[in-house]
Amino acid sequence: MPHRGRLNVLGNVVRKPLRQIFSEFSGGTKPVDEVGLYTGTGDVKYHLGTSYDRPTRGGKRIHLSLVANPSHLEAVDPVVVGKTRAKQYYSNDVDRTQNMGILIHGDGSFAGQGVVYETLHLSALPNYATGGTIHIVVNNQVAFTTDPMAGRSSQYCTDVAKALNAPIFHVNGDDMEAVVHVCELAAEWRQTFHSDVVVDLVCYRRFGHNEIDEPSFTQPKMYKVIRNHPSALEIYQNKLLESGQATKEDIEKIQNKVNTILNEEFLASKDYVPKRRDWLSSHWSGFKSPEQLSRIRNTGVKPEILKNVGKAITTFPDNFKPHRAVKKVYDQRAQMIETGEGIDWAVGEALAFATLLVEGNHVRLSGQDVERGTFSHRHAVVHDQETGEKYCPLDHLIMNQNEEMFTVSNSSLSEFGVLGFELGYSMENPNSLVIWEAQFGDFANGAQVIFDQFLSSGESKWLRQTGLVLLLPHGYDGQGPEHSSARMERFLQMSDDNPYVIPEMDPTLRTQIQECNWQVVNVTTPANYFHVLRRQIHREFRKPLIVMAPKNLLRLKDCKSNLSEFDDVQGHPGFDKQGTRFKRLIKDQNDHSDHEEGIRRLVLCSGKVYYELDEERKKADAKDVAICRVEQLCPFPYDLIQRELKRYPNAEIVWCQEEPMNMGAYYYISPRLCTAMKALGRGTMEDIKYVGRAPSAASATGFYSVHVKEQTELVQKAVQREPINYPF
Repeated sequence: MPHRGRLNVLGNVVRKPLRQIFSEFSGGTKPVDEVGLYTGTGDVKYHLGTSYDRPTRGGKRIHLSLVANPSHLEAVDPVVVGKTRAKQYYSNDVDRTQNMGILIHGDGSFAGQGVVYETLHLSALPNYATGGTIHIVVNNQVAFTTDPMAGRSSQYCTDVAKALNAPIFHVNGDDMEAVVHVCELAAEWRQTFHSDVVVDLVCYRRFGHNEIDEPSFTQPKMYKVIRNHPSALEIYQNKLLESGQATKEDIEKIQNKVNTILNEEFLASKDYVPKRRDWLSSHWSGFKSPEQLSRIRNTGVKPEILKNVGKAITTFPDNFKPHRAVKKVYDQRAQMIETGEGIDWAVGEALAFATLLVEGNHVRLSGQDVERGTFSHRHAVVHDQETGEKYCPLDHLIMNQNEEMFTVSNSSLSEFGVLGFELGYSMENPNSLVIWEAQFGDFANGAQVIFDQFLSSGESKWLRQTGLVLLLPHGYDGQGPEHSSARMERFLQMSDDNPYVIPEMDPTLRTQIQECNWQVVNVTTPANYFHVLRRQIHREFRKPLIVMAPKNLLRLKDCKSNLSEFDDVQGHPGFDKQGTRFKRLIKDQNDHSDHEEGIRRLVLCSGKVYYELDEERKKADAKDVAICRVEQLCPFPYDLIQRELKRYPNAEIVWCQEEPMNMGAYYYISPRLCTAMKALGRGTMEDIKYVGRAPSAASATGFYSVHVKEQTELVQKAVQREPINYPF
């Protein structure tokens, strides 16, 4: 809901303690956790949410949640709808009658904000429907200082809802009993017909937009009328008096009771001490805040389970007839599982989903083209070529599997709305892997408000955790500026880890990820992708995960893993002795143990450029060049970086990327790498050499020949015999 009326809803509807509200306004005690540490930045009172189990007149209880939201008020719309859908799933509300979303809008934003339409559009889509949302438009007849004629192209601010054929009730805000009647009618419509319904509450602002606004500056005629118009309260009091339903004494008694409550709560606010925030719902029992240590866990799976689920995800029913090309893909996958070799990206992902599902976790994947995969790589849903019938192998892992336990759904052509929906869905229960995949990474631009206002700072502002995963296809393949970059630099810039301080890195004490606002990874093997997805679930806290997802690695012959890299057997080469888990950094795959001091250059990189660098190294026979892959960019793996710096004490240090210098990871990596080097007495920023594209306004060239030339030059430069100048 918007700011106006929010305190009333917090105090009188959701029943947030009034003394707490007064304390917050008087700059009272900041929220603390159970050990007395201040948690989070907080936010203005008009953005805060709360929840309460409120008794009804019928003797039952109803759980009310007011979702926290930023000043981008309508941005919360899809979040609420997604959270409602998740509540329906976890409570087995198959009829969608036990959980309902209510959205309160302003007239200007309901007509003007595109995310409103995106949210309305989701209402009847099979994997996004919630059985109807009630929309209440508080129609003040002015959006800040913008008159209706300048703020919308339609007669009514609610006309956008006509696209759904949703009923729209226009009601006079001065007629309180009519408002109650219309709201009851809207609720009955929703419960009966399971569709959205809109209430246009025609009213006005008595005191302008905010406390310091002078509305007559811009609407003098309107506010001349308003000043002489009795308030809705006065109108209703007079109606009760004239009808004989109440006396002056009755009204004074009510007024005195309310004033007494307010005064008592105001006085109590002076000594109010906030309790630990109820920032996680009942489903989150046992999950930890950044101040509580969560032990690192292994994510490998028993070999027999991998084999069993691997067989299930590569098998069709006997009478099912897939497309011959898809049949070939599935036959190849079955061979991978059988031999335990050559596991590709799609199979690694499917194994992650399958193993989480058999462990009892809910998995949901949403976005444009996600069923097939934008690059025809996933084929999670297969179509019978004769009947058109669909089959999803991940729905058939165990006997009597709930058909919604795994949900993969092609979304509408929406980024803002769908990402917001999945965010809301992910916040309801931690025992779920919720993923939004962009068709191309740059499409995430359309959902930037969700990233900026909810994902990057939601835990800090509102103490709400989410383990939402974002798959953003990224990689320079000569496809031009619109389909190359997922804008990695933006996510890294918004990361809140300190580039000049090395945190505690002892594995038994490390809380680095818990203290960071999110994780950004650019992984290069199917096994590491498997482990980073499973890591999202197998720990006692939740953080958003931004994955720079690959494109050409999906089918690259060298980008394969063996099944042994997925299992929980200890002692595999290249894995930590305590078991298999996500590798934040992958060391050079060549054996330099006999001549580490003779390595002349250590090239650090991330993502698919590694394979091009490795190929060029082989061509140039540059055996004295070591290449390490930084798989987790944020938070920065100081311990593993320093391990590699110690291993090659005489090596020239290079950061290589395929993005332009002002993009990609360079400006995030360089100060942190410098901090790691300084701690070892290894040099300064000038000792970090950059290899990559020059600064650019566009993220990539649109000319394939230019792309090839640039890519060839940068990989050759990274392994050249001559020293590399700073910074180029």
